[in-house]
Amino acid sequence: MPMTGEDVKRMSAAARSQPRSDEPVLDLVDAAASTEQARLDSLEKRLTEPVGRARWERRHASALVTADFGTTVLACVPMAGTLFARSTNWGPVLAIPTLWLLISVLRRGYEPRQQSRIESQIRSVFETGVRTAAVVLAFAFAARWNLPRLATLVSLGLLVALPALGRLAVSRALHQLRRRGHWLHRVVAVGPAAEVRAFAEETARRPESGLAVVAACTPEPGNRLAVGSGASDGREVPVVGPPELAGTAARAMTADCVAVLSHALRREQVRRLAWELEGSGVELLVAPALTNVAGPRISVRPMHAFALLHLEQPSFTGMRRVLKHALDRAAAAVALLLLSPLLGVLVVLIRRDSPGGALFRQPRVGLGGEVFTCLKFRTMCDDAERQVVDLVDRNETGGTLFKIRSDPRITRIGGVLRRYSLDELPQLINVLRGEMSLVGPRPPLQREVDAYQVDVRRRLLVRPGMTGLWQVSGRSDLTWEEAVRLDLYYVENWSPLLDLTILWRTLNAVWTGHGAY
Repeated sequence: MPMTGEDVKRMSAAARSQPRSDEPVLDLVDAAASTEQARLDSLEKRLTEPVGRARWERRHASALVTADFGTTVLACVPMAGTLFARSTNWGPVLAIPTLWLLISVLRRGYEPRQQSRIESQIRSVFETGVRTAAVVLAFAFAARWNLPRLATLVSLGLLVALPALGRLAVSRALHQLRRRGHWLHRVVAVGPAAEVRAFAEETARRPESGLAVVAACTPEPGNRLAVGSGASDGREVPVVGPPELAGTAARAMTADCVAVLSHALRREQVRRLAWELEGSGVELLVAPALTNVAGPRISVRPMHAFALLHLEQPSFTGMRRVLKHALDRAAAAVALLLLSPLLGVLVVLIRRDSPGGALFRQPRVGLGGEVFTCLKFRTMCDDAERQVVDLVDRNETGGTLFKIRSDPRITRIGGVLRRYSLDELPQLINVLRGEMSLVGPRPPLQREVDAYQVDVRRRLLVRPGMTGLWQVSGRSDLTWEEAVRLDLYYVENWSPLLDLTILWRTLNAVWTGHGAY
């Protein structure tokens, strides 16, 4: 049930009656209760009615529909053109784009929940394309519609490929808007101060998630919660009350979402919060106790009054892994053949730029802890390894990684190679040998592995990759803890679709050169 101004006053007074040392924490809630009581009362009837989708969400959905329609029309061109050239009935082809959109709507492909992640969108596009193809072929068989085989196969294949490219283009535009602070969901985070701070920092670092923390409800005293480096960059989140006042705080802050972290609220409190938010247009997000586990491995198993999360075991063997390994080696062979002229030019430039060989060979640890020789183009002076001891105090990453911005050992051509990740190209030979994969965790040094804790050693359950989540999420700008978290996430949630997404995002990361040094 929505709350009125009297409810706001009563909950605020109840919270103040408890022995707390954080009296200033409720100032914002009190102010909201006194200034907006009349507005809340007058809008009580409206709050009981469903609230329409936010304007930017409608615009985003419209962009997706436009992209899907345009790409499906293009996909039908080979089939329609061939039928037209044969003077065969090609009119039914005109219905295919509309059929594609109808199937997508029935699968709820344009709802905000389906728009949150590009992986979900690509999966939705694939399933919609397959179902559309099935309907078209069934209709052709039933109506004895003589379709040209080759043109039909091309068009049906394009019904998956082209909409996927369209979705990627729309997603890229959305991410650009969000990095500029537009089209974000305003979130009230509920939980312990440490978890709220980590959540706020993560959303600030990843604006493409679409979330921006505007307020916090924590059990600890305080008026504001420093995020990141705190006052040095002026990023602070106001603390507007205890977790019990999350619904009130959401309305006072005109938030779009309430995110309940950890076990900040008891089960019955979460249920009441959900009831309180009904009809307000404010969504409720609840973080499970499980971390680093993605949707494909989680399913809900209802059991009367309980809802259990079923967690599937990660797959480290089987046909999917065999197929991944085979595709990696085939792609590496083709890439080496196509890039051989560029590789030859880079070898000449490196040798002319500074004394020493063009290739840098270094022992790295791969699958199961097996050591292999990792190949890279040399980007530093020939005695760079001997200078590490003198530069260890300047390490900027912490943990076991060693990274220095503006490293004095980097050569002139080496800086260019690093910026565009051209120094990684010789690792295609490692992929061809079966020592690495195109996508995977960063290949660690033996000294890094020796310092691993038990959970971090799970990185060795898969082959290291030329690129990975660490590459597309900040590269050298990441801290040791962030790099480990991303690598473990990949290990736990690997899928072919995730690999394709990472490869696509790698192109953007390499083009912009962000985080490379």
